[in-house]
Amino acid sequence: MVPYEVIYSLTETILKIDKSVRWVCVANKEGIIINERTREGLKLLLTEEENEEYAANAISRQKTRKKFEAKIGALIYAFGKYENVNRATIPINDNYFVLLTLDSTQSNFDQIIMEKIIPNIHKNKEQFNSDS
Repeated sequence: MVPYEVIYSLTETILKIDKSVRWVCVANKEGIIINERTREGLKLLLTEEENEEYAANAISRQKTRKKFEAKIGALIYAFGKYENVNRATIPINDNYFVLLTLDSTQSNFDQIIMEKIIPNIHKNKEQFNSDS
């Protein structure tokens, strides 16, 4: 089991990594949100229940992608651009995932994810033991 402090610290760090990050959570392989953080003063677009459903669906979609990894490689991140928000799913390992939203006006999402968020996840990856 990953210590809660590690998960809390990761979500807190990612939330502060860029001013366009709206919401971030760590979810387990069952799609259950373990910890989530929201940008201060922000009213979320989805309710708590809708975020839980989103997390479960995002992890379910990730599981369907796994069967193609041998041919196309491992997923670095999945991204959806919507009218009101940008959403990303980033695997930590097979058991844990970072889900986040960015402001819809943020066009530099790839650079933020690849240069700021993923390196932070990689720094903490060894603390997310893969047998949980």
